[in-house]
Amino acid sequence: MSDPDAERLDGLSPSAKLVFKVLEYNASLTQKEIIQRSRLSGRTVRNALDQLERIEAVEKGVCIHDARQNRYELATATAQPEVGLDD
Repeated sequence: MSDPDAERLDGLSPSAKLVFKVLEYNASLTQKEIIQRSRLSGRTVRNALDQLERIEAVEKGVCIHDARQNRYELATATAQPEVGLDD
């Protein structure tokens, strides 16, 4: 997590920070997948996602496989760039 991200997440709950990290390591996940990977309750994950959406740290999209579900991923400005090897 870079310094600007740390500043943005500073006032958030520990569960919101955990959900952010889960998304950072797993790219795009449904709410159910976030619950499974974070081991947080459904209500806690919903509240954490609401907090992250308010500060525009995550983006919500429709799941291609099941339109009833949403997929969450880090917002483009928040996502870490790919690190390549220097020649």
